[in-house]
Amino acid sequence: MNAKLWIASIGLVLVACGGGDNKPANTGGTKKGDGLTKKEEVSKEAENKFNAAMDAFIAHDKANDWNEAVCNDVAKQFESAASEQKGGSLPEATFNAGLVFQRCGKDGEAKKRFEKALSENPQFHHARAQLALYEYKANGNEDAAITALQQAVLDAKFQNVPALVNLAMMQMQRDSAQGGDGCKDDMECAKKNLQRALAIDDGFMPAFNQLALYYFNQAKKRAGAIKSGKGKRQIATNAAIGKRANVQELELAALVCSQAIRKNPGYAPIHNTAGLIQNELGLVNGAVTEFRAAAQLDARLFEAQMNYAAVNLSFRGFEEAQKAYQKALEMRPNDYDAHLGLALALRGQINDSNYDKQVAAVQAELEAAKKIDGARPDAFYNEGILVQEYKSKGLDKDKTIAAFEQAQTILK
Repeated sequence: MNAKLWIASIGLVLVACGGGDNKPANTGGTKKGDGLTKKEEVSKEAENKFNAAMDAFIAHDKANDWNEAVCNDVAKQFESAASEQKGGSLPEATFNAGLVFQRCGKDGEAKKRFEKALSENPQFHHARAQLALYEYKANGNEDAAITALQQAVLDAKFQNVPALVNLAMMQMQRDSAQGGDGCKDDMECAKKNLQRALAIDDGFMPAFNQLALYYFNQAKKRAGAIKSGKGKRQIATNAAIGKRANVQELELAALVCSQAIRKNPGYAPIHNTAGLIQNELGLVNGAVTEFRAAAQLDARLFEAQMNYAAVNLSFRGFEEAQKAYQKALEMRPNDYDAHLGLALALRGQINDSNYDKQVAAVQAELEAAKKIDGARPDAFYNEGILVQEYKSKGLDKDKTIAAFEQAQTILK
């Protein structure tokens, strides 16, 4: 089994994670906060509790130690601050409680808080932007998401940095000829919104990350080497293997990553993006280093685990690929590509001493993938390879013929 077979079997699945990490809202319209509740309208008790909750939020963000107990505690602190306010309404506190639940993956609880914050103040653009993303996740309607995010940006008078970044992300994803004020199409509008975001906050890492992805995508589009997989996952397809993206734009994307990493070397997604760029430039060792860094900085970053696994798989680093795919599956047990990748990593480690156990493990992962999406051919193709290359070995003549016939049937 050669390297070409591995690429043909799965391709190199490289996942780009972008979008705006969400900052907590402050009251008082300070430089750092852009909340809508005026400071003089906030009771002293509510302000004290709100500030204590903010300190806790920021500390846990820096430590990256969110867990269920911590989330429940910090969310309660924000909700306690809201209860101290006259009428029990402080949308900034309610919104921040939602962000806390987001940090722990409790999207249902987060969405409830965002809806409550928006009902308390229909102009609360932070909540509107978050709800737009939840609606998109539910229905996949890019046009509706962009319209809602544009409204949030307008409500914020173009000062909501995460909303600008998320709007740019959605515009890049739609990538249509629809223009806007001062921009001719989605990609140009996206770039303009990212520049606006960085002009307001030149330390906002998601804006740097999305700008790097903008140049990365533009480089690959010009080469005709980019297609979107299910769920908008970027895949280097077999047809694109020989197509390399525009080097000048890739180097520009790499420069954005370099500047961002100098500002904040601890931001995992920018390392993931840097890995995508290094891989496209053919610098595999650099890609491995960046993907590994991203995975180590944030063990919950699914994209980094998938990319670290895929790039290891591409040069037959089967054990490392196996570990990374297993970590990815802990986060998303029903991800087709993770099951398929794990099957290939396991297949690469089959030997005489583990033959029966390893072949069974490979088959189990392929079966899991087929259950997730029976319409995709990848798992069936690799099942055919498994039968042809392994299950047919050591059988008598009749069984060998039967095994090859089974493989031929699968591969048709």
